[in-house]
Amino acid sequence: MKRLWGYVGRHRGRYIAGAACLLATATLVMAIPYLTRHAIDTIRAQGTAALPAVTLYAAAIVALALAQAVVRTLSRVLIFNTGRDIEYELRSDLFRHLETLPQSFYQRQRTGDLMSRLVNDIGAVRLMLGPGILTMINTPLYCLYAFSLMLAMNVRLTLAAVVPFPLLLWIVKRYSGAMMEATVRNQERLADLSAYVQEHLSGMHVIRAYVRERARIDRFAELNEAFKNQAMEVAKLRGRVFPFVRVVSSLGVLVVLYYGGTLVVRGELTLGELVAFIGYLHILAWPIMSMGWMIAIYQRSKAALSRLGEIFDTRPDIVSPPQPAAAGNVRGEIRFEGVHFAYPGTDGRRPVLEGIDLHVPAGSRLGIIGRTGSGKTTLALLIPRLFDPTAGRVLVDGVDVRDWDLRALRSQIGFVPQDPFLFSSSIEENIEFAREDLSRHELSRLIEMAGLDADLAEFPQGLDTQVGERGVTLSGGQKQRLTLARAIARDPRILVLDDSLSSVDADTERRILDQLEEVLAGRTSVVISHRVSSVERADRIVVIDRGRIVESGTHGELLARGGLYAELYQRQRIDEELEAF
Repeated sequence: MKRLWGYVGRHRGRYIAGAACLLATATLVMAIPYLTRHAIDTIRAQGTAALPAVTLYAAAIVALALAQAVVRTLSRVLIFNTGRDIEYELRSDLFRHLETLPQSFYQRQRTGDLMSRLVNDIGAVRLMLGPGILTMINTPLYCLYAFSLMLAMNVRLTLAAVVPFPLLLWIVKRYSGAMMEATVRNQERLADLSAYVQEHLSGMHVIRAYVRERARIDRFAELNEAFKNQAMEVAKLRGRVFPFVRVVSSLGVLVVLYYGGTLVVRGELTLGELVAFIGYLHILAWPIMSMGWMIAIYQRSKAALSRLGEIFDTRPDIVSPPQPAAAGNVRGEIRFEGVHFAYPGTDGRRPVLEGIDLHVPAGSRLGIIGRTGSGKTTLALLIPRLFDPTAGRVLVDGVDVRDWDLRALRSQIGFVPQDPFLFSSSIEENIEFAREDLSRHELSRLIEMAGLDADLAEFPQGLDTQVGERGVTLSGGQKQRLTLARAIARDPRILVLDDSLSSVDADTERRILDQLEEVLAGRTSVVISHRVSSVERADRIVVIDRGRIVESGTHGELLARGGLYAELYQRQRIDEELEAF
């Protein structure tokens, strides 16, 4: 909860103003039974002669009711709107924090669970910051006000009225812990359900291809049932608290009616005072009854804050240094020195890269080839510092990437991932994600270089064509070429192509590579592929196998050695001949 007070403190002025309005509202509300008391006692004392005075009392009560309605509304506007503002700030801060967390964090987390925390958990906190805080102010305020006025009228009757209240405190203490545990489990079940739905919708084509609809529906039913059962457990706990609170409040009224009536008969209490006393008790009843609701809101908010805290307490392990190296004009020289790497969570037992030593001169083209799972992609991820090596170092222009400012480093690197990711927007907007000031001529040129010009001509809306979520309306090859155009749009000094043409045919690949010659000239490029045809034009080719560089040289040199590279080359030639046949 400590983290939350920082947000509350920034808005304390509005909360104080809201509390002042609540105080004014309580004062106006408490004045109504007071006037009612005097009106009744005046009628009993004066009979029909009291009509003018009673008329004034009635007018005053109406005026007070209208005034308290206005002030009550203002208090809710101040407090509820402040809660909404803090909800906005908290969600924005969480989103910004998520942007700083490393790739390893997202490999451990489910997208649906993160979405649940970003939406549902923060929504639960907002209930605490709006209606919850209002109730927290109102409850002690009304209790203090009402008890003071009741004591002023009759001490013995007040003490009799509050006899059942210790029972209320016992009920609150008994159920608060159970409510907290049940609420945490409820939030977790909701996160499980959200994560499953997100995964299901993303993989719909796979589910249909394997005819797994029924199995997925059954699994959804299980998760939905678990969430429903947990929600019912929370509802049952709430259902037990509220009736008990209402019964305790009713016991107080019963005591006042019996004992207060006796005092009226004895002449120790006027009828007006008894009516006012019952009025104060009724006013007191709602804040007391709302304690059960407030406990539920508090426990739900506490559970949500605990889940949010897990994210906020996760610190980014890849950050810019306090004093980054001066970033001048990047030449694009890359060097790997004794690089070892194992993915987080494996405790180094399964190294992906071992003892990588590699030099890529500025402006040269490096080809990286190897079997699937040999570590090619991992090597590429170390250049823009998406991961840090377990041992050794990666240098750009002679400076360890850990000494670079992250924004300065990554702004000079164009990266085309093996698994292309597109945003749910137009083709033009996806390209402009890399650079927003592109002219139409530049866009057309990028489309042509990426080999998308022929495909674009077939789209009725051209560059305005919506690609759908993750580019679902495009083929695999079209998505790869679009991400290639996006990377080129940055005009980076270093261009990393991670198997970026694996989904296009050999002829299209050849045409794209011909068009890329102009782009790759003069800049450092790292071309990763399982196809020899993609890397054969490189100035130098390295062959990676089981995380180690096993061969290095030009296309001709590697063929002459008759090693793994030559084996891959011969195998792919046979595959191409079979396809042609």
